[in-house]
Amino acid sequence: MNIKKQFGEGLVTNNPVLVQQIGMCATMAITTTLFNGIGMGLSVLIILTCCNVVVSAIRKIIPEEIRLAIFVVVIAGFVTIVDLLLQAFIPALSEALGVFIPLIVVNCIIIGRAEAFCQKMPIGASFFDGIFQGLGYTIVLIIMCVVREFLGSGRFGGGLIDVTNGFRFTLDGTGAGIQLFNSNFGASILNLPFGGFLTLGVLLAVMQYALKKSAKKKAEAEKAEKAALKGKEAEDK
Repeated sequence: MNIKKQFGEGLVTNNPVLVQQIGMCATMAITTTLFNGIGMGLSVLIILTCCNVVVSAIRKIIPEEIRLAIFVVVIAGFVTIVDLLLQAFIPALSEALGVFIPLIVVNCIIIGRAEAFCQKMPIGASFFDGIFQGLGYTIVLIIMCVVREFLGSGRFGGGLIDVTNGFRFTLDGTGAGIQLFNSNFGASILNLPFGGFLTLGVLLAVMQYALKKSAKKKAEAEKAEKAALKGKEAEDK
């Protein structure tokens, strides 16, 4: 188990949204306020981690023919638990996310990790995979929320930060956020569904550029190392 490698994969090299390009429906739909983004990200992180652990624990007794059905049942159980907890303790978030909480049952990130990773790996590795993949997903949501809020309406922390009676965090979704500039000067198109496509497209392009640049540097370094090794061998002869 290589925790450092798993951390890097979850956040960067194998990020579920920007590299694997899965789970993008909810990513574009709910990233209108920081309140929604953090709430959805943490919900997926919790469900993903719990499902990873359970799938890994029972992987040796799952019949091959019905493994996907069992994965869905496990995921549905944890989604139901999280959904009921949100309705009980953070009803504003439950209402804001709406149908996208139940739809986590068929979220490709969770099913994909169960199929590609957890059914082959031990509980410890699966646990950290859930944490880091969920964290990578959450960070993407937060970035999209911040960009769309700031450029679209000149605001930061909508639904989560209340500054009317001093600075405080709120979980009732009523926080107006911090108004950084007049909303009339914002690109209001970013608050619309098209804004989600546009923002995600830019992030995907930036990530792909960074990964290709990193791979190119790595290849050049390996080439230089091989050339130096050959030169040393030639000198020795």
